Amino acid sequence: MRKTMWLVLLGVAGAATPAQAQEGSGPLSVDGGLVIWTLVVFAMLLYVLRRSAWPALLAAVREREQKLERQLAEAEKQRKEAAALLEEQQRLLVAAHAEAQEIITKAKAVATQEREALLAKTREEQERLLDRARREIDAEKEKAILALRKEAVDLAIAAASKLIEQKLDDEANRRLVLEYLASLEQRP
Repeated sequence: MRKTMWLVLLGVAGAATPAQAQEGSGPLSVDGGLVIWTLVVFAMLLYVLRRSAWPALLAAVREREQKLERQLAEAEKQRKEAAALLEEQQRLLVAAHAEAQEIITKAKAVATQEREALLAKTREEQERLLDRARREIDAEKEKAILALRKEAVDLAIAAASKLIEQKLDDEANRRLVLEYLASLEQRP
């Protein structure tokens, strides 16, 4: 292919020389000698560049290509790491959400238990207060009954004294009345 190109260029240069002789010199005229020298200089420049600059250019291009490939590989690696980290983060987020739900459920259960315990304690306290109030009421009732009996005995003695118009011993009278009242309590 190179030989064909060189032959075409030489043919153009050789054909340009007779045309120049016929037309003369002008801005569009082709000078065959100038074309040949241009081709020779171009070939020499191409040869020098191929020997000295071309390997350096190819090395720079290869190095840049390798650098780009490394950067692409590094970018792909970082993308995969980022995807893995994102997946891990999402998994941790789901786990944290599940843990939060579990904590909420446990807290509700504990709150329910505490409420039930407080209600039971309140009921016990209420029952205890009611029992104490009943005992106090019974005690006051007994005191009132005793006071009423004493008053009834005193009234009965006073009434009996006035009826009999004689003064009996207070102690004997009291004993007689208490015995009578006790016999009344024993009746059904």
